[in-house]
Amino acid sequence: MGLLLAANVAPLIGEDKRAELAHFSHNFYSSTSSLRYMLYADEEGNIFYGIPFSESEVQNSLTIRRKIHLPDEYAQHSDTPMVRQHITPDGEVTDVFVPLVYEGQYKGVLAIGTNPNPTVVASSHLTRDVTIAVFVSIWVMVILGAVFNALTITKPIKELLVGVKNIASGNFKQRVDLPLGGELGELIASFNDMAERLERYEEQNIEELTAEKAKLETLMTTIADGAVLLDTDLQVVLVNPTARRLFGWEGRTVETTNVLCLLPTAIQTEITRPLYRTARGELREGAEFRIALKEPADRTIRILLNTVFDLYRETVKGVAITIQDITREAELNEAKSQFISNVSHELRTPLFNIKSFIETLYEYGEDLSYAERCEFLETANRETDRLTRLVNDVLDLSRLESCKLYNFEAVDLAQPIEQTLRTHQLNARDKGIELSQEIASDLPPVLGHYDLLLQVFTNLVGNALKFTESGGKIVIRAYGLQVNSAVDSDNGITQLNSEAGEEPQKVRVEISDTGIGIAPEDQKSIFDRFFRVENRVHTLEGTGLGLSIVRNIIEKHNSRVHLVSEVSVGTTFWFDLTVYRDTKPMFEETFEGLLATDNSVESSTGSVVAGVSL
Repeated sequence: MGLLLAANVAPLIGEDKRAELAHFSHNFYSSTSSLRYMLYADEEGNIFYGIPFSESEVQNSLTIRRKIHLPDEYAQHSDTPMVRQHITPDGEVTDVFVPLVYEGQYKGVLAIGTNPNPTVVASSHLTRDVTIAVFVSIWVMVILGAVFNALTITKPIKELLVGVKNIASGNFKQRVDLPLGGELGELIASFNDMAERLERYEEQNIEELTAEKAKLETLMTTIADGAVLLDTDLQVVLVNPTARRLFGWEGRTVETTNVLCLLPTAIQTEITRPLYRTARGELREGAEFRIALKEPADRTIRILLNTVFDLYRETVKGVAITIQDITREAELNEAKSQFISNVSHELRTPLFNIKSFIETLYEYGEDLSYAERCEFLETANRETDRLTRLVNDVLDLSRLESCKLYNFEAVDLAQPIEQTLRTHQLNARDKGIELSQEIASDLPPVLGHYDLLLQVFTNLVGNALKFTESGGKIVIRAYGLQVNSAVDSDNGITQLNSEAGEEPQKVRVEISDTGIGIAPEDQKSIFDRFFRVENRVHTLEGTGLGLSIVRNIIEKHNSRVHLVSEVSVGTTFWFDLTVYRDTKPMFEETFEGLLATDNSVESSTGSVVAGVSL
């Protein structure tokens, strides 16, 4: 009936002939007594016509719009009607829903209610009763099974679940102890075995991690450069003592603190942006900065930023900061630049003079007198000697700083001292400076190299003549010393005194002058290469290599050169040389004792050292 009725009304609905639809439906409803109602709904399920309900009854201002609620995919199965039954106060009603399809398009649904067939209803009731009985039986079995599971399976599974959670949280001591057999018992045994293995692995791993951390901390502590390790949030993880000293962090707890809150302002300004980029992995090649610091001390440092990746170099784990104190390097570079400037000037001047005089002799030699030609040649020869001295100083310093070995022998210091005085006597007389020597009569020979010691005396006396004004004095002293093991507790200086009647173990040499003196701030650098004190107060010629050569020569003799100086008073350079011994074992024993004593001697302005006077 529903299919027949749908086939007749579908064209009327498709062509929107509502009046004809109402007329046809009314006639059809009146012709049969089995229909209880007829309802028409559109594609959305909204009822637009019904019998015995009129359209005004279905939809008006006092009622809610009525709608047939069908399954979501009902329109996709428009060729299949849907049937259901429900009970009303007037008895059972069979509902039939038939899709309305016109020209292949779904137009809505026709719902009709009919009185059910008694036979079918009885069969339906029987089916319902059987279904209910089966459903109740199934639920009873499910409940019994749940009780059984709770007693035999659920409890062990809950225990295993608790154990797995504890394992996941890091508690590898967790064990499950239930007397079960079968597959569940094997599962519990496997779980306990897994927990035991994880516990052993954790202990071993912790030991290895602790050892690796100790190695890392030891390495960071022993390296000469400063090192700071940061996490991705720029918080300090590790810092070595060198970095603490460079940044003034001694005695402070800086771990877990953002490094930008700790660094000096000058460093923050330079590295803040690159530090963040490095922590994000944008600067994979790292970055380098050279920064001058004023606090906690004047120094120049080099900072290197490097990203710390995981094993596969994919994930950023932190940032490594390396701090190198390059103050000495910067000072040396400055000194080298000054040296190059000085050498360039010193080379240019004599070369220009030599070239000028030689060109003059070449072009106008016949027009010059014999005396003029001799004067020109003498000037060229003097400038050549000046160039030779400059080149020799550079070569001597390079040779002394190399690993070349020198053969030492017995040297009578009186000979190189007298030779030095003869060499500089004429220059000293021209400047009005008194040049003298004070050598002990019983001075023993020393173990040394004659030519090297002669160069020491020449350089020191030459410097003294350069910085001593007319009327001044220069004295070379040499006397024997007996080592006294007593140490002055006030200043920590080992006393070296000359005692009569005992054979000396060392010979002290002093070169004193009454010149301009050396300022305290210059005394620390006076022996450095390329350093020239006169650059600050004079424009005298020189390369700044003389005292550096002296220091290297004295160090070749296993000793150290010291100085005591006061501005406008004078300067004394002094050093100790080992007395020569014929017996080698005796010499070695004495030499070791004297070397240990010499290393304890300090040189500073104002220090009182026995035997040294201005």
